[in-house]
Amino acid sequence: MNGQQAMQPGHRLPSMNACPAWNPATCDGTEGCPPRCPRFVDHRGDPLLVEPSSPCHVDAIVAMYEDYPDAHRSMGLPPVLSERIVEWVEHLHDVGVNFLARDGDRVVGHAAYASTASAEPEFVVYVDPAYHGRGIGTELTRHAIAYAVEAGHGALTLDVDAANERAIHVYRKMGFETVESTHADLEMRLSLEDPIAERVRLPPAQRSAHA
Repeated sequence: MNGQQAMQPGHRLPSMNACPAWNPATCDGTEGCPPRCPRFVDHRGDPLLVEPSSPCHVDAIVAMYEDYPDAHRSMGLPPVLSERIVEWVEHLHDVGVNFLARDGDRVVGHAAYASTASAEPEFVVYVDPAYHGRGIGTELTRHAIAYAVEAGHGALTLDVDAANERAIHVYRKMGFETVESTHADLEMRLSLEDPIAERVRLPPAQRSAHA
């Protein structure tokens, strides 16, 4: 199954979308809100949900990665073989904090940081290629930042292919800085004392266009 096909029934999540009538410009949040609002309007104007995931979501996340195009793999991730995909996703849930983006009952993005025992856990994010260019990866990154701040982590780190100029540009725009560079890859770091760590936790009506 490729990323543009519907998932099998056993891999579906309960169908749920952000309310299409929701107006983020008027939402000031409440004391009970999570670190970042799960409702998200993508660059096409479609309402999606971005939320923490748990082991019960593993099958749906794995379904997104099955037959993931090689052109969108980087540094060996996501894995190719189905059993390795399952092991990888399960491991991320065992040791880290995970997030998924959903369009109705379909998982269209996945992000995680691990391990939770680290002061500066490593971050990964992937989006179904059929949904690229809609701001979903950036929104998943903002969720990870918001929750990592809430959990008391000092920074997020990541490794990125040095040839992946598009991803590097997005990470730098989010505030990640290069801390080490080799011919093949870059190690990048975002201090959670950076102003973006506060902006991503603002209620929708108070956010700038960049958070």
